[in-house]
Amino acid sequence: MHKGRVFTDLCSAELIEHALLNREGKLADTGALVTLTGDRTGRSPSDRFIVKDSSTLETIDWGDVNRPFEGSTFNELWNRVDAFLRERDRLISHLHVGQNSNHYLPISITTQTAWHALFARNMFIRSEEFNPEGLPCWQILHASGFQCDSRRDGVNSEGSLVIDFESRRVLIAGLQYAGEIKKAMFSVQNYILPGNEIMPMHCAANVGEDGDTALFFGLSGTGKTTLSADSDRYLIGDDEHAWTDGCVFNLEGGCYAKTIDLTSESEPDIYATTQKFATVIENMVYDDETKELDFKDSSLTPNMRCSYPLNYISNASETGLGGYPKNIIMLTCDAFGVLPPISKLTPAQAMYHFLSGFTSKIAGTERGVTEPEPTFSTCFGAPFMPLRPEVYGKLLQVKIANHGSHCWLLNTGWTGGGYGFGSRMPIKATRALLTAALDGSLLDAPFRKDPNFSFEVPMLAQGVDSGLLDPRSTWADQEAYDQQAQKLVNMFSDNFAKFVPFIDDDVRAASIS
Repeated sequence: MHKGRVFTDLCSAELIEHALLNREGKLADTGALVTLTGDRTGRSPSDRFIVKDSSTLETIDWGDVNRPFEGSTFNELWNRVDAFLRERDRLISHLHVGQNSNHYLPISITTQTAWHALFARNMFIRSEEFNPEGLPCWQILHASGFQCDSRRDGVNSEGSLVIDFESRRVLIAGLQYAGEIKKAMFSVQNYILPGNEIMPMHCAANVGEDGDTALFFGLSGTGKTTLSADSDRYLIGDDEHAWTDGCVFNLEGGCYAKTIDLTSESEPDIYATTQKFATVIENMVYDDETKELDFKDSSLTPNMRCSYPLNYISNASETGLGGYPKNIIMLTCDAFGVLPPISKLTPAQAMYHFLSGFTSKIAGTERGVTEPEPTFSTCFGAPFMPLRPEVYGKLLQVKIANHGSHCWLLNTGWTGGGYGFGSRMPIKATRALLTAALDGSLLDAPFRKDPNFSFEVPMLAQGVDSGLLDPRSTWADQEAYDQQAQKLVNMFSDNFAKFVPFIDDDVRAASIS
């Protein structure tokens, strides 16, 4: 490739040719493109900014998550990055964000590297007709080789991600981790959709044969992708959706799955995508001679991932649409080993746990995270929510009330002790409990009231050791469990105090005290 050329809307095969020619990656024996993202093998939250102007001044929830950025500084940085890209060969792709014909965003993404263009092509929606409604187009500049200067550019490091809502522009500079691309546009939709009374959601979604839709809320590492890829149900999507009056719809056209310890036996559908041409595999060790992938070697990062089009999943929905959710699953990864494997929530409790967003960050998902860290991430997606949490919470509360969805808290974390002492929840048990919740049989089980959190916990479930359903009984030292449980209860209460002035009485009554 010679400098200065522009390549527009290349197909996957052409993008792989360019990536190989430019030594951006190598082909595995499966035909997947194997790439590296450098030192940053996860998102960089401290390098994400939003332009502060008259349109965002009073609407954005400013703070450590949504950092303000001066408009004039952004324009200067945008122009520098634009000039940088124009001096090089670049690739432009035209795609959609959102499967709903009334609520999609048309995007034009310019990348310095072919593999990032392939990632965008895998992850966003390739419409037969680009922007048929003639909606205003968002522009994304992605220059992974551009090095920001913190003093000159007003950023925190050599990399930055800046969103300008007023001018509909997203700038990603000096960041190779491809997940920044998809999460940037998720943040954009999270700002826009609530204004239309549409609930944007950091969740996976699937639908059964009889049309019953299920949502799976959860942060990275809690099991959204794994649990939503059910061979008995049709996958709508694995990460980002929206709930409007008419339906649930996918915001993406692909999936972005973790591949650590992935096997054809444990996760056949996801594993099969790593064997397909044009899947992008990030930060995975593989044999230079045989080109075989090593799913166990985490020496580069535990957060190695693959991105692929949704239709690579054999039972994927052809439309990316579903009806009203019959079941809402809130996934948490409890590193304390305190929460039951599954609990039934009232609508008020559902909003409480949605606003709390308790989980544990898993190693590698963010820069600097090397072992599970208990955290509260409101709406199960605080890093991507530009508005006040109560905006999303009230939307969810109204939709649950209107449609009578069953709500569950599913713990994929630790049992028999916390991290370092207990063990991860058996996936077989988690799947059995999930199946029972989705098919309705779990509703017929006897329930007990949890003494720490007041939600209902089933005492029996087919195919599950009843002892597992009582987390206290799985601990060798039950007094130690009680101490950890009280510690977690206090953490919930302390975290939720900031929401109390903004919530209704029923949610306040559901809070832990």
